[in-house]
Amino acid sequence: MKKLLFIYNTHAGKGLLKSRLAAVLEELARDWDVTVHPTRGTGDAAELAARRAGEFDRIVCGGGDGTLHEVVNGLMALPPEARPEVGYIPAGTTNDFSRNLSLPRGMEAMARTAAAGVPRPVDIGRFNGEHFIYVAAFGAFTDVSYNTPQPVKNLLGRTAYMLESVTRIASIQSYPLTVEHDGGVEAGGYCYGMVSNTVSVGGFKGTPAQPVALDDGIFEVVLVRRPENPIQLQAVIRALLTMSPDEGGLVTSYRTSRLKITCEQELPWTLDGEFGGAPKTAEILNCQKAVSIVYGK
Repeated sequence: MKKLLFIYNTHAGKGLLKSRLAAVLEELARDWDVTVHPTRGTGDAAELAARRAGEFDRIVCGGGDGTLHEVVNGLMALPPEARPEVGYIPAGTTNDFSRNLSLPRGMEAMARTAAAGVPRPVDIGRFNGEHFIYVAAFGAFTDVSYNTPQPVKNLLGRTAYMLESVTRIASIQSYPLTVEHDGGVEAGGYCYGMVSNTVSVGGFKGTPAQPVALDDGIFEVVLVRRPENPIQLQAVIRALLTMSPDEGGLVTSYRTSRLKITCEQELPWTLDGEFGGAPKTAEILNCQKAVSIVYGK
């Protein structure tokens, strides 16, 4: 039998995976020789994936997007031919990336898909020396996901992010940036920026003007200037949900394969919802079809 490494985080989300662990393992073991590893702390999944990838034909990770983020970062430390395919059993609070994969409902059904589904190549973003799967973002509200206590996220789910975000409106800060991309160079003050390869961010599924393809080598980029009043704020929110420019000109959106964003001060970023550092310069590159991930359909 082919070998599968199951890396899971029992602390993710509401602990649903922990309560269904026996059933999940039964599904995985139908077709695979399964090795099980519960994560022991931050960075453990990445280290394990990098160190033991060569022993397995597939790695399945169970947990939130943060667990998948770590596994992919571990695999990206290896040459492309050494990266096994990846299955995902989402069990976090928002599970943004899983919304791209057409996964079935129910823990056992998702485990069955992770074991028997067909992997497809997806793009991975490179952010300076690290990688992200679906989003790199800076500015207003991007720190909500890692500053909101886990018990609150477990209790309220995506509502926790919304409640926390409301308290930040009065303190929105604008950052002076120079942005280089495939289409040229622009400069200005921006309060929020998102470089993504997904249909969902923060639990909200947008409706982009153009379909999002996970393997086209292109990012969707949104930059937002600071709104000065509630009407402008509403226009910005509307534009973010549709991933398109707003009537007031505060939101800029385009597609590119690379970016270089330079700030006069340290600029905090999140990568896949986790803190990604605060560099003054961020060089972001699309690594096309770098990892194969199992889809539901």
